[in-house]
Amino acid sequence: MGQLHLLEDFRPGKGGGPRRSQRAVYFNRSELTQLLSVYSRRVMTGEWRDYAIDHQPGIAMFSIFRHTHDQPLFSIAKRANGSSKPGKEFDYAVYSGRQQLARSGKLAEALRVFERKLQVVS
Repeated sequence: MGQLHLLEDFRPGKGGGPRRSQRAVYFNRSELTQLLSVYSRRVMTGEWRDYAIDHQPGIAMFSIFRHTHDQPLFSIAKRANGSSKPGKEFDYAVYSGRQQLARSGKLAEALRVFERKLQVVS
């Protein structure tokens, strides 16, 4: 019979196991719906063409690309902030490169940076 190996033994952290202070963070269904709604509107205008979702200890990232092989134009991060209060466990930030454009405890508020400003047309 083969030998059983736990993936936990091969992950980084103290003693080979995962760090307890940094739990896995993922986007839930309603967050993905909000993200893909903003993304799809910009895809329709031809501004954006690709996205990627990345999960690391303590953070989940939704990155938006103009072209598949470019650097991301924007990244939306969901970070665990260590709070135990319901609804306050995470905060959201929107980045363009290294510049932070918005930060909020609610995803909808952070995504407001992508709302179009109305202009007067003569």
